Amino acid sequence: MADGLVMASGPRIGVLADAWGGSLAREVALVVGGAAVVGAAAQVSVTIPGSPVPVTGQTFAVLLAGTALGSARGVASMLFYVVAGVLGVPWFADGAHGWPAATMGYLLGFVLAAAVVGRLAAVGADRRPGRMFGLMVLGNLVIYAVGVPWLMVATGVDVPAALLLGLVPFLAGDLLKALLAAGLLPGSWRLVRRLSSSA
Repeated sequence: MADGLVMASGPRIGVLADAWGGSLAREVALVVGGAAVVGAAAQVSVTIPGSPVPVTGQTFAVLLAGTALGSARGVASMLFYVVAGVLGVPWFADGAHGWPAATMGYLLGFVLAAAVVGRLAAVGADRRPGRMFGLMVLGNLVIYAVGVPWLMVATGVDVPAALLLGLVPFLAGDLLKALLAAGLLPGSWRLVRRLSSSA
């Protein structure tokens, strides 16, 4: 089936996590697990000279988590990530925590992006490579739409400078991540279908 999966028990799966969700304990584990994956990806960090925004694995993890978890779980997971980091969990980039003045907009963008990609994944946008690629591009645009203006205000730079500091250095990496996700998520769906059909 192109747009969903019906398990033996009957319900149509909207997102990948629906194959494992159900109990409260599983739902909590999925939400916390998504945040932990983003926190781990944030430790893959490369500083860009002159920019307060490092290159990390965060956006890739955020968009995959939002796609796999769906809108509600994805938003809950990213909110947990942001709030826990602000309160002291050292899982922002390079083990940082607290209120990251210049990059807080990107973290808030994670929450919005998870909502958007999770909602679109629930209607089939993660089932095929081309759609998944577009979903990743859209998710990144949402993150930048919040992060770059916040960076501009927080640092007092103008629009061109904000784009040079907080957007341009990341475009090549974002393209590679989108291509990787375009194979990863549709492949995961094929595996879930295979497992469910053999169950």
